[in-house]
Amino acid sequence: MLQTLYIENIAVIEKISIDFNTGLNALTGETGAGKSIIIDAISAIMGQHTSKDIIRTGEQSAFVSAQFENINDAVKAKLSEMGFEDEDATLILQRTLNQSGKSTCKINGKPANVSMLREISKYLINIHGQHESYELFSPETHIDYIDSYGKLESLLSDYYDEFKEYKRLSKKLNEANSDESERLREIDLLSYQCNEIMQADIQQGEEQSLENERVSLMNFEKIFSLLNKAKMLLDGDENINGGAEAVDSAAEAMRKSSSFYPEYEEVAYSLTDIYSNLCEFCVIISDAADILESDPARLEEIEERLDLLNRLSRKYNAPCDELPALAESMQARLDELLNFDRNRDDLIEKCEESRARTLKAAENLSEQRQKAAETFCDKVKREMSFLNMPNVEIVTSFERTDFYEKGIDKAEFLISANPGETPRPVAKIASGGELSRMMLAIKTVLADTDSIDTLIFDEVDTGISGSAAEKVGLKLREVSQSSQVLCVTHQAQIAALADTHYLISKNVDNGRTFTEVIPLDYDGRVHELARIIGGVNITEAALSHAEDMLKTNK
Repeated sequence: MLQTLYIENIAVIEKISIDFNTGLNALTGETGAGKSIIIDAISAIMGQHTSKDIIRTGEQSAFVSAQFENINDAVKAKLSEMGFEDEDATLILQRTLNQSGKSTCKINGKPANVSMLREISKYLINIHGQHESYELFSPETHIDYIDSYGKLESLLSDYYDEFKEYKRLSKKLNEANSDESERLREIDLLSYQCNEIMQADIQQGEEQSLENERVSLMNFEKIFSLLNKAKMLLDGDENINGGAEAVDSAAEAMRKSSSFYPEYEEVAYSLTDIYSNLCEFCVIISDAADILESDPARLEEIEERLDLLNRLSRKYNAPCDELPALAESMQARLDELLNFDRNRDDLIEKCEESRARTLKAAENLSEQRQKAAETFCDKVKREMSFLNMPNVEIVTSFERTDFYEKGIDKAEFLISANPGETPRPVAKIASGGELSRMMLAIKTVLADTDSIDTLIFDEVDTGISGSAAEKVGLKLREVSQSSQVLCVTHQAQIAALADTHYLISKNVDNGRTFTEVIPLDYDGRVHELARIIGGVNITEAALSHAEDMLKTNK
């Protein structure tokens, strides 16, 4: 569950820390106090797209931190998969937003990215706002609710694997059945390209070897001069003694000195070894100079070969060493085209077999999906009946389609709010209040199948009042028995049912607006409920009514 939310420099919030509790947490306050900003901050920590405009005016960055306690096994497994560890079932997510538009993220103190926050938050929090109710207007989303309720993810995954393979084979078959002139043109081109590369007979590392030899031949005179200079410095000539002879003389002097000071003997031996090494180097340098030769014909041959290799590399947009492998892949494609008829027959057979497997997986998924939909609609209907829609009818209309990512079904919820009316698409008849209650009913039904520990309802009471609002509150409290619930509400009937009630308020200091969030005690709750009931002027009647509501809902 969400234990602590810390927000810094987001919109009108300078710094606040909110400690949430189990059960039903209600957040109330006047319009514009900052209730939506709390939801925006939670969305940011969930890795959702967040504009830099949310950063408090005059600040360069904003920061959000969320601490979760007693995380469930699904969260722990996801953390492990992502390479993070949980600390005593505790999880801390952090995100910093900058004016540059970039953000930095951490999971349990270790660097992360926004996509990681987004991935892990799927197992932590589910936010339901007004916009989600309107998603019910899009039939494309309905099938996801059914799959979630029926726990059909495994069947859907099995189908999707088959579907992807069928698509791959179908694409390959379509390519094989393409225009004959195109196939012959490709054969002609590949034949020429393979032949051109293979005739070049390129060896691994050849280009670098030739470059090295080319450098040597182009710098023959310079290299020869340097070798002679090195030999002279070591071996000397008729005018000067070389370094080797000087070292030998030094060794002799140290040997003589050792007769007076024995400790010099080790130095003498070391100088003798150096002299021997220098003599060996003289031989190596002399041999190198002897075999060094100027070969203009070989240099021209190398230039021509390098020109060929560079031309082929540019032509085929590949490093020289990769050209042989490229020729092999071209040859494989050429063989496939040359064996067109045999390959096409094999491909047709494989494609038909794949289609049969895909259809079987799709029909299995469809069968389970329709069973789940029937039960799901019955449960949603019961929940909506409790929420003051006793005559509601809800069914799922299925339409068979061609294969697509989700199977062979198009599903759409049809609803009738009044007796005798034929169920019709949600978008055509549902009001805002009906949408809110329908979504709450769906969330209630899904609560038993979801592993999400924290549910957030942002103004789920839109378009309802009176007894319907109280029923929504009772349903939220029911859901809060199995999951932590945070609810932003304008309804006293809902707030009165909360286990913990927070007041979101704002004040102005030195021309700047500040928002604060305060957990209310009993008296504070009475006055806040009275404000919601009665408006600006809180009457004794409103206070009495508020107190009665709290006592009734204990």
